[in-house]
Amino acid sequence: MALHIHEAWILLFLIPALVAPAAINHEDYPADEGDQASSNDNLIFDDYRGKGCVDDSGFVYKLGERFFPGHSNCPCVCTEDGPVCDQPECPKIHPKCTKVEHNGCCPECKEVKNFCEYHGKNYKILEEFKPSPCEWCRCEPSNEVHCVVADCAVPECVNPVYEPEQCCPVCKNGPNCFAGTTIIPAGIEVKVDDCNICHCHNGDWWKPAQCSKRECQGKQAL
Repeated sequence: MALHIHEAWILLFLIPALVAPAAINHEDYPADEGDQASSNDNLIFDDYRGKGCVDDSGFVYKLGERFFPGHSNCPCVCTEDGPVCDQPECPKIHPKCTKVEHNGCCPECKEVKNFCEYHGKNYKILEEFKPSPCEWCRCEPSNEVHCVVADCAVPECVNPVYEPEQCCPVCKNGPNCFAGTTIIPAGIEVKVDDCNICHCHNGDWWKPAQCSKRECQGKQAL
């Protein structure tokens, strides 16, 4: 009886060892998200330096190949040092160009405004206009405004006036000149006081009048 009890104790100690779980193999289980993210950061991409060139869309060109890096770039040749691109002397864009396209190596003007701007107003090509009574202007095909200013003759009076819508001043009272501070008409002698008779210079209306003394009339000094 004692023998059987001893064998039973031995079995009790052996059973846990027999049913112990097998060693866990980590390769049988997927890595968690953190481990996957860290492994993606260590990806090695191809390095084309010295072997080829890549354009904007990711296409790879061999050494010596000619290609366009992007939609609006100039053509390039792929070298070991990278793309070597053309540098052409592009034509200047017109300063009045309103629409520029960048679809090639050089920008291209597609639309130039067909009007002129002058003092805040727009005029059609070849349109003539008068911004002031003394100016005559035209909108040229070059979008520039060319103006001619009237050349007024020297007025024949000392008190010219400007009439509405007229460029040059006019002598409403005819030719005249100054005799002192008095305006006298041209063409006749005018007695300006008791002792002086004056008349305007012929043709030189801006000069003072010529005066001559006559016998003074009126009360003589006591």
